[in-house]
Amino acid sequence: MIIEESIKKKVEGFLTKNIENMGTTIGIKFLKISRKEMVAEMPVDHRTVQPFRVLHGGASVALSETLCSVGAWIHLPEGKTAVGIEINANHHRPVFEGGKVTATATPIQIGKTIHVWETKIVDERGKLVCTSRCTLAIIEKP
Repeated sequence: MIIEESIKKKVEGFLTKNIENMGTTIGIKFLKISRKEMVAEMPVDHRTVQPFRVLHGGASVALSETLCSVGAWIHLPEGKTAVGIEINANHHRPVFEGGKVTATATPIQIGKTIHVWETKIVDERGKLVCTSRCTLAIIEKP
């Protein structure tokens, strides 16, 4: 995994926590974590397909929101967190069970109270599968 040097300590602390969550449940694996780009892959398997053995649109959205949320979080000071307030997705082509997809999320707007991120998900041939945009509110941690 590639981690931007300036955020390495923060990210390594996050990654060493053995906490089950949506991302771990559906097999999301981070490949790159930086302030300008988040990259992860996800298997297309029994956890992420719909009944017809095709990648579930909800799994693509969960992948996107996971990347965008972590991407926003690395920009934040201690005591703040990011929560999704809106997400949309366009599904461009099917991916059948047995492969994997790779997602790249990039920030469009990094504000004090709102972040907007865009995610592109591709299949193993590099073909565009899904595009998504996620808006996150920056709030105080409870």
